Amino acid sequence: MPAPHKTLGELAGLREALAEQARERADEERRRRAALALEERRRNEFRDAMERMGEVRPLPPRDRVDHDHEPHPPDPRSRARDERDALRSSLSDEIDVDTLLDTDGDLSFCRPGIGPDVLRKLRRGEWSIQAALDLHGHRVEEAREETALFLREAVKRGLRCVRIVHGKGLGSKDRVPVLRDKVRRWLVQRDEVIAFCQARPAEGGAGALVVLLRPAR
Repeated sequence: MPAPHKTLGELAGLREALAEQARERADEERRRRAALALEERRRNEFRDAMERMGEVRPLPPRDRVDHDHEPHPPDPRSRARDERDALRSSLSDEIDVDTLLDTDGDLSFCRPGIGPDVLRKLRRGEWSIQAALDLHGHRVEEAREETALFLREAVKRGLRCVRIVHGKGLGSKDRVPVLRDKVRRWLVQRDEVIAFCQARPAEGGAGALVVLLRPAR
């Protein structure tokens, strides 16, 4: 009679499984009760400590539910705005640039340690202009920001020679070339600028500068 023995064995295994589940539920219930008791004990300890301090009373219950709030991810627009502000602040209008410029009529600039042949080749147009920035119609603060961003991007792209068109001031108030002097002041403050000179007539003449940048590191 093998079948009845197999059935009895299965019943015994089932009873053991049920008993194990009952033990697990009992253990889980004991852990839950212990956690609740610990939480209650901590609340009571805090309340007793507050009451011993004197005029401390619990706040009235609030009829609202507090939800968890996930932190907002960083705003790339805020980061870009901060970078633009830092770039603008790095270009001052107060620097005395006249002592740094060559008095050759073109008011050229060459950073100390750079050989004179570098500026000479720049004046002759031996460097190929790889990008240009036109500041026509820009207010001073706009031009300051655009100049800083343009130089930074040029360095990132590995460009060596660029042109900045500041205009001759013919359309400004009193026909004064405001940006011409300011752009020169800004350029001498940028470490990536190693030299600049007035552009040749075909490239803008007195209304533009040809700027030589350091090689990318």
